[in-house]
Amino acid sequence: MLSPEELNALYLSAKVGAFAVMICLPFAIALAWVLARYDFRFKFLVEALLQLPMVLPPVVLGYLLLVLFGNQGLIGKYFNQIGVQFAFNWKGAVLASMIVAFPLMVQPIRLSFQMINQQLEQVAGSLGASPFKVFCSISLPLALPGILIGSILCFSRSLGEFGATITFVGNIPNETRTIPIAIYSLLQQPDGEQMAMRLVTLSLVLAFSALVVNYWIMQKYYKMVG
Repeated sequence: MLSPEELNALYLSAKVGAFAVMICLPFAIALAWVLARYDFRFKFLVEALLQLPMVLPPVVLGYLLLVLFGNQGLIGKYFNQIGVQFAFNWKGAVLASMIVAFPLMVQPIRLSFQMINQQLEQVAGSLGASPFKVFCSISLPLALPGILIGSILCFSRSLGEFGATITFVGNIPNETRTIPIAIYSLLQQPDGEQMAMRLVTLSLVLAFSALVVNYWIMQKYYKMVG
């Protein structure tokens, strides 16, 4: 049985991951569609910016978030005026998770769009369907496997986010202490190793389950398109 502290960390991690997926999804679909369908000048810069969170040290990313979205940050001060705070708040954990996990969501969605037979879209357009209707009725349903995989990867990465989160929002019980931060905190306590091991085991189970589901979806998708 998990202790109240462990259950709270699990709940907060799931909450952060769910919000990260919901907010990222429409932007990820839009960007994946643009990258899959269009060639334009400086496209390589867009792709480089997309991948930047994957290669930046997490502490650097967390510090940049603090500078930009802190209560007196370049952007955060305007949110603070309307009562929305990111620094040292669970909303900031969502923001950090979104930025770190966004590239993982975009890539499988982009691949799904690239694998769609564009003749299907062209036929629908020739029959009088508007581009938006073609996208909603043909492109989006056919890209569903990539959307599911991207969502699972985004959620899983959010569950494991540590460096940027602890730098940006700190380690506050019942507010920002997600599973990775809880493990870190427990390892600093003389009697916390057993609880930390339970959370580590839980993290392993969740990560392995996500990989298995991803593999299953990919196999089904490849059989369908093959």
